[in-house]
Amino acid sequence: MEVPKDKPRRVISIFVLAMLNVSIMASLRNLPLVAEFGLSAIFFFFIVALFFLIPCALVSAELATGWPKSGGVYIWVREGLGDRFGFMAIWMQWVHNVAWYPVIMSFVAVTMSFLISPLLAENKIFVLSVILIGFWGMTLLNYLGIKTSGLFSTLGVIVGTILPGIFIISLGASWLIQGNPIQTAISWDALIPSFSNIGNLVFLAGLFLAFAGLEVSAAYASDVEKPQKNYPRAIILGSIITFSLFMLGALAIAVVIPKEKINLVAGLMDAFKTFFQYYNLTWVLPLMAVLLIIGAIAEVNSWIIGPVKGLHATAIHGNLPPLFQKLNKHGVPTRLLLFQAILMSITSLIFLYLPEISSAFWMLTALSAQSYLIMYILMFIAAIKLRYSKPHVPRAYRVPLKKKGIWLFGSMGILSSCFAIALCFVPPSHLEVGNKGMYGLLLSSGLIVMCVIPLIIHACRKPHWAIKMDLKADSLSKK
Repeated sequence: MEVPKDKPRRVISIFVLAMLNVSIMASLRNLPLVAEFGLSAIFFFFIVALFFLIPCALVSAELATGWPKSGGVYIWVREGLGDRFGFMAIWMQWVHNVAWYPVIMSFVAVTMSFLISPLLAENKIFVLSVILIGFWGMTLLNYLGIKTSGLFSTLGVIVGTILPGIFIISLGASWLIQGNPIQTAISWDALIPSFSNIGNLVFLAGLFLAFAGLEVSAAYASDVEKPQKNYPRAIILGSIITFSLFMLGALAIAVVIPKEKINLVAGLMDAFKTFFQYYNLTWVLPLMAVLLIIGAIAEVNSWIIGPVKGLHATAIHGNLPPLFQKLNKHGVPTRLLLFQAILMSITSLIFLYLPEISSAFWMLTALSAQSYLIMYILMFIAAIKLRYSKPHVPRAYRVPLKKKGIWLFGSMGILSSCFAIALCFVPPSHLEVGNKGMYGLLLSSGLIVMCVIPLIIHACRKPHWAIKMDLKADSLSKK
C-alpha cells in the first residue's frame, strides 16, 4: 500500500536513536566479564568497535532502509541468499536467546542470594531452581497473554541498569580519589594486553555478544533526518555512551577485586558489597540487589515473546510446521513459547555439569555469542550479494565507498565474527571447566545442533504449511 504523499514522515533525533542503541547494548551483567581485562579493556573495545560494531551498524542500516518491511534479518537474508538461509538467520537470532536466558537468570539468582544468604551464590541447585522457576513463570504469563507493560520495562531499565551503573562508577571514582589500594594496574603499559596466552583473551568473544543487536535499531535509520550523515553519528554517540558505562563500571569492579577473584556472575554484587562495607553503607546492599533483579527481570520478560513472534512470522512462507503455527486468543504462539522454555531448561542443566557457576555462565555466554554471530555472517554475505543482485532497490542509507565499502565492511564483519566464534572454543585460563576436550565437545555439539535444526525443518517443509498459514491470515483479516 502506497503511503500518502501528504503524510508527514516520522523524524527522530540523533540523540533518541543513540539512546535506543544504548538500551539495546547496555547490560550490567557484562561488567565482571569486561573487568577481567582491567585497563586493557579499552584496547579490546576499540577492536570490537572497529571490526564488528561499525560494520554491523552500517550494513544493517543499508539493509533496513532498502527492505523496511517487517521481518528484519529474515527478509534481508532471504532476499540475498534465498528462503533457506533467511529462515536459518532468523532462527539463529532467536535460538541464541535459549543460551542467553539461563545466563541472565543465573545473574538474577546470584543477586537474589545476597538478599537471603551469600553462600547460595555457589549453590547449583539454588541457581538452577531460580532459573527454571523464574523463566517458566514468565513464560506462563506470556502464554496467557499477560505481559509486563512497556512503562514497567522502561522503568526497569532505568532503575536496574542506569542508576546502578552510575552508582558503581561513582563509588569507583571516590575509591580512586581517596587513594585506596587498587587491585588492577593503572598505567600506559596496562593499556596493551598480553598476547602470550590466548586463554587470557577468550572473554573478548563475550564483548561481541555485549554489542550485538544493532540490526534492531537499524530499522529506524530512515527516520533520521539526512540518514547518510546522521545515522553514523547516532551510532558513534550511542557507542561512546555504552563504552563509557561498560569501561568505567568494569574498572570500578577491577579496582576493588583482584582479577583472579572476579566472579563472572557475582562480580558486580561483590564489588558493591566491598564498597558498601568500606563506606559503612551495607544497608544499601539489599536495595541495590532488588534494583538489579528488577532490571534483569524486565529485560528477560521483554525478550521472551519478541523473538518468538519474529520466528513465527516466517510461518507465512511455510517455514514452520502446523504444530508451531498455533496462536491463542491473545495472538501468542503458545507452542513456540513452550518449545523455547523446554530448550532453555535443557540448556540450563549445564550448571549441574560444570564445576563452577562461573564456568557454566561463560559457556552459555559463548554458545549464545556463537549462535548470534552465525546470523551476522549470513547478514554480511547477503548484503554483499544484494549490492550486485538488486542494485536497483532504493536505499535511504548506503554503506560509504560504494561497492568497495560494502566489501570492506562486510569482510571485516565476516572475519571478526569467524574469529570470535573460533575464540570461544578456547577454555578461559583461570576458570575451572573440567575436561577441556569435553568443554570443546559440549560447545561444538550445542552450536551444531542449533545450526542443523533450521536446515532440517526447511528441508522437511510441506507445501500445505504455507497454505494453512495463508488461510489463517485470510480468516483473521475477515474478522
